[in-house]
Amino acid sequence: MIKEKIDKLLNESVKKCGFGEQTLTISFSSRPEICDFQCNGCFALAKSQGKNPFEIATLIVENIEKNDMFVFSVAKPAFINVVLTDKALANEANLYLADERGGVDKHEKSEKVLIDYGGANVAKALHVGHLRSPITGESLKRLYKFMGDEVISDVHLGDWGLQMGLTELQLFEDGKLNFYFDGKGEEPEITLDMLNEAYPKASKRKKEDEEFNKRAEEWTLKIQSKEEPYYAIYKKMREASVKQIEKHYKELGASFDYWYGESDASDYIDKAIDIITDKGLAYYSNGALVVDVAEEGENIPLPKKEGEEQRYKNPMPPALIKKQNGASLYATTDIATILMRNESDKPDRIEYIVDGRQGLHFTQVFRVCKKAGISPKEQQLIHIGFGTLNGSDGKPFKTRSGDTIKLEDIINLLIEKAGEKLKSNGVEFDRELALQIGVAAMKFGDLSNFIGKDYVFDLDKFLSFEGKTGPYLQYTAVRINSVLAKANEEGGEIKMYSDDERNIVKAIFKLQSAYESCYKEKSLNGLCIASYDLASAFSTFYNNHRILGEQNDEKRKSYISLLKLVKKELALALNVLAIDIPKKM
Repeated sequence: MIKEKIDKLLNESVKKCGFGEQTLTISFSSRPEICDFQCNGCFALAKSQGKNPFEIATLIVENIEKNDMFVFSVAKPAFINVVLTDKALANEANLYLADERGGVDKHEKSEKVLIDYGGANVAKALHVGHLRSPITGESLKRLYKFMGDEVISDVHLGDWGLQMGLTELQLFEDGKLNFYFDGKGEEPEITLDMLNEAYPKASKRKKEDEEFNKRAEEWTLKIQSKEEPYYAIYKKMREASVKQIEKHYKELGASFDYWYGESDASDYIDKAIDIITDKGLAYYSNGALVVDVAEEGENIPLPKKEGEEQRYKNPMPPALIKKQNGASLYATTDIATILMRNESDKPDRIEYIVDGRQGLHFTQVFRVCKKAGISPKEQQLIHIGFGTLNGSDGKPFKTRSGDTIKLEDIINLLIEKAGEKLKSNGVEFDRELALQIGVAAMKFGDLSNFIGKDYVFDLDKFLSFEGKTGPYLQYTAVRINSVLAKANEEGGEIKMYSDDERNIVKAIFKLQSAYESCYKEKSLNGLCIASYDLASAFSTFYNNHRILGEQNDEKRKSYISLLKLVKKELALALNVLAIDIPKKM
């Protein structure tokens, strides 16, 4: 990329000046009206050399190899400013147009990454809280692949916990499972409607009826022990639920290599526990099996008065890996899953896209795996915690009655509102088109926020065809495609005729840079902002120039090639964001 070319010229001069292996790097200018890039490294270099920073900067600029691409200058106290010439801008633009990756280099070293996202719980209806994981996970997966990693994605369904026992027990008490226990009548079909009715009822009873909760835990253990007919019923419940989960994730544009769940790691649970106990890490506490995971600086006792319960600074409770009744927990299956993944896939990194409020759980699981050697020392275990999706009141998004909104209702609402927007633009309603636009609006509204931040879910704002929104980016791409279809010509060499073209190429530089920063930060907000800035720069160019009506043949061909470049750069970015470009809007 362009920054590497400038860095190379700077550091060749640093060597020529006798400063050894010291390196300088540039960044985008904080004063774009003055220069395009700037270097602030002369202060540190001057300190290491015991010299005046301004003199160091001046000496470096004087010794830069002469070229007609970049203009270097020094600004007090010791900044090196870089301005790109029209030749440099045009040269880069033409290179990017010819490159299928739009000028973005892959990493020299590829890593094998297993990314765990989706994570819906079986036997429960998906709700608005299930949005961020598949949206962020799908985009991070695509980003990692684009940058050269080998990526394996796993939906990792929650299908082995207490909710399964609760739901099955409720169905039994409602008389829906008699066939399996007395063999009378016809085998019933277990439907999604049955599960959606049974689970909320069971969940409410669990809080009010200790005896029911205890029976549900025993029922769960029978499922986990694969005892019949409990396990056969469980499989039918899972099948009915997963069909709906697959449908919703497909509508959200999320896809997975593995449709595994916690149950797929069940055969690894005993082995994982054996490894932990053989290392002397586990012990029984109140009948449950636990592992101490506190590190130095944690669990520091605080002064207490007589009769008070002991409190601790930086408390880190032990990891609970087996209940008193021998049943597994989320921590148990997550530890077993890491063992399974390391025996089958051996990834360099395992990343979990899960609510930030699960931070303690993952800290405990990761520490157990490292202590026991279940995760190799060099392997990275990473929890990418996302913030909550809130209503206008700043609280988690719910209906007016206080109920959590179902994901199915969200998707239908997206389609409805996008359809209204299309109708106002004179476009006939098309469900698939409305879904493309509605999902793009929601995705961009989500991804444009830093992953760890809470944000307000505002569909009307997200669905605007103007401003920093997904539909605006889609509309920009659709407009470019329309112009190119009308032009029906190849185009020519891109040249810089005005600041509008220059600003487009400079916006592309920032877009290219955003891929790497998003990769490091594990958040897509930078790519969203850079994509919008490019679309905005193009819009200015489009409004100020007659593209197809340009009479100068060379200039018109340059314009057409510039449109093709913007289309390529936007298409690459939107593909990483998992946003489709519609045929019309």
